[in-house]
Amino acid sequence: MIELQSSSLLDLLPENLRSDSTLSAAAKAIDQELQSITASIHKLSYFDRFDTLTDEEVNELAWQFHVDFYDPTLPIEQRRELIKKSFAWHKRKGTASAVEELVTTIFGDGKVEEWYEYGGDPFYFRVITNNPTATNEQAEKFLEALNSVKNIRSRLDAIQVSIADSMNLYFGGVVHIGDFITLRQVT
Repeated sequence: MIELQSSSLLDLLPENLRSDSTLSAAAKAIDQELQSITASIHKLSYFDRFDTLTDEEVNELAWQFHVDFYDPTLPIEQRRELIKKSFAWHKRKGTASAVEELVTTIFGDGKVEEWYEYGGDPFYFRVITNNPTATNEQAEKFLEALNSVKNIRSRLDAIQVSIADSMNLYFGGVVHIGDFITLRQVT
């Protein structure tokens, strides 16, 4: 058995060609380049190393996989997630679940409510997130991404950012029930 990573082109030549000094020298000259290429073969498969892709690889894959809502200024982790999920989104384009996945990828958390769930007009929906960093700039990026995933007839009603925080609140009350008695001295 020949191991590809440590093999030499000379090992693959038949005995009669190995004895030819010109062919033997040519095989040895090519060996270093072939071993370099062989060492890089593992990089061909992107699917098993999504979490370790470089910046350049992520940008190239975004173009190759037609990630319409891709933004190269996003953090590398988010861009990797967008590429990872792009196949599933392309299959489910136009569904609420695809929009909700996009919301959680960009905002970190969130929910999509259809019009009938909150009493809105038909074909409208709203996005609810608890992420306080959902700023105007991030919302603009999200709208671009949303338009590439949502159903064409559906319209975004609102993006609601609900922020909850715990506070120590103290309150007190007093209830007094009683009669007023006035005492007078009788003479």
